[in-house]
Amino acid sequence: MEEAVRLREPNRKQLILQPTDLDGLIDPEHPARAIWRVLESMDLSRFCEPIRAREGVAGRDASDPRMLLALWLYAISQGVNSAREIARLCEAHNAYRWICGAVSVNYHTLSDFRSAHPAAVDELMTRLLGALLNRGLLTLERVAQDGTRVRTSAGAASFRRRHSLERCLAQARAQLAALEPQAAATLSARQQAARERAARDYEQRCVQALAEFEQLSAHQAAAKNRERETRISTTDPQARVMKLADGGYAPAYNLQLATDTQSRLIVGAIASNSGSDSHLLAPMQDEIERRSKMAPRQHLADGGYHSFAAVEHSAERGIEVFSPPRHNRTYRIDPLTPQPNDSPAIADYRQRMASAEGQAIYRERAATAETVNADLKTWRGLNRLLVRGLNKVTSVMLLAVLTYNLMRCIRLGWL
Repeated sequence: MEEAVRLREPNRKQLILQPTDLDGLIDPEHPARAIWRVLESMDLSRFCEPIRAREGVAGRDASDPRMLLALWLYAISQGVNSAREIARLCEAHNAYRWICGAVSVNYHTLSDFRSAHPAAVDELMTRLLGALLNRGLLTLERVAQDGTRVRTSAGAASFRRRHSLERCLAQARAQLAALEPQAAATLSARQQAARERAARDYEQRCVQALAEFEQLSAHQAAAKNRERETRISTTDPQARVMKLADGGYAPAYNLQLATDTQSRLIVGAIASNSGSDSHLLAPMQDEIERRSKMAPRQHLADGGYHSFAAVEHSAERGIEVFSPPRHNRTYRIDPLTPQPNDSPAIADYRQRMASAEGQAIYRERAATAETVNADLKTWRGLNRLLVRGLNKVTSVMLLAVLTYNLMRCIRLGWL
């Protein structure tokens, strides 16, 4: 008789107690450790201000903002931009497990944290740039500005005229009023609360959409711009239809970035719902000066930002603008030839852009600003905005910018 075969068969019902060395999950030179080391050296008290869990007060402990921020910074550095995906990786990936340190994290906490602290992230970015300026690693000798229009989650069908917005608001209020008597017997308390929350959220968006409609209509009337009929989205009232890089039109936000050409660090970031770049040169200079307490010596921008008023205003601040002028098709005047009525600032600008040295300096713009924008859209999750509202968009943009700056400083050995 043949002997029975002995096999080691899988037994998935058996419980295993397996010790884990959390600190040994990743290498000593792992990027997650570098991010955590940088955050440990920074003051994050601004992130703790909204936390209600305090000593002597009942309630569950809050998640450490340093841990949540480190999770987002490391995730964005790896091209992950989804709160649900980060929550999954916190259980399956060693680097995320190391950052969590056995603290459980859910996607809702991560999602709320990403958009809840725009001012704190802004302050963190300012402190990082200030530290680099004090150490002489950042000079602001020359900055290059470029914008990128990023599509938002609002659909084209959500844009409505005034009478449609008023009808939506009336329907939202009627739905909210009808929920109370209807749900008493048929819905649980949790279902009732969820429906009321959704109805209130829609009502608030309709109210905001009407307010945005009045503001945009007044702006277009003042600018005598009646080419398009005013429409506002009920999904994201602050989003605007813009022309994108592929030539199509879609709801989007205009993200403006200024990059130091020497260090390739982003020194200014503005989120706007304006589809035009023509008036955004001076605001970016204000943004850079607000963060660094100094103005750049030279400012590079493409022709979409050019205006003689901006050139003169920049000259008053001691900033040389390098931007190609617009051609005057009516009078066929060479825009680089000085004119009799030119102010000294405009005359200097024309001579500067006509010189071989000025043209060589201007060529640094595309090699700096456009590559940085491409990096953020390709690797940092700024190819599509999944949040709504200018404040949340600003927070997402600043997190991506902070991640880019941190990773570049770490690669250069500055942090």
